[in-house]
Amino acid sequence: MKRTLLVSCLVLLMVSCYYRDSEPFIGNVKFDGTGYRPVYKNPEDISKVEVLAAQSLRKPGKIYTFDRYLFINELGKGIHIIDNADPKKPENLSFVSIIGNYDIAVKDNWLYADNHSNLLVIDIADPKAPKVTKVIPDAIPVHNYPPLLGVYFECADEKKGVIVDWEKVEMEKQPKCYR
Repeated sequence: MKRTLLVSCLVLLMVSCYYRDSEPFIGNVKFDGTGYRPVYKNPEDISKVEVLAAQSLRKPGKIYTFDRYLFINELGKGIHIIDNADPKKPENLSFVSIIGNYDIAVKDNWLYADNHSNLLVIDIADPKAPKVTKVIPDAIPVHNYPPLLGVYFECADEKKGVIVDWEKVEMEKQPKCYR
């Protein structure tokens, strides 16, 4: 009995002397001064889909082929349309601006693209003049947290708009949200 009491007291003493950081951390990830901040857009801006002049690739994602054309997803921004008739000299034709676009698929003359939570159906029978033919609203679930694990981030604020992206930034203090 005395031995159990002595061991219990020693354990309590050791735990009480354990050094703790001033800022708690979740799991095994300590806050390193960086975190993710949401990038907001107005719902009206998100729904705008435009065919623009060709742009250089910065953060390419999926690639699909249709006939002699390549459709290359620019993560979060839209789709590059490239004429690949001469694979030694592909010609960048245009860029379809689609905010919140991370995934694409092609089937026959149709290109399917996400537009934040919406699904777009785009007629590419003439890839030089793509046309949005249908918008299926709220077809894709959207999460208000970064697509990464083990990160701190600013909590979402729906009053600021719709989150379309996350940027890693320096932060003065540890954010309240973690994933």
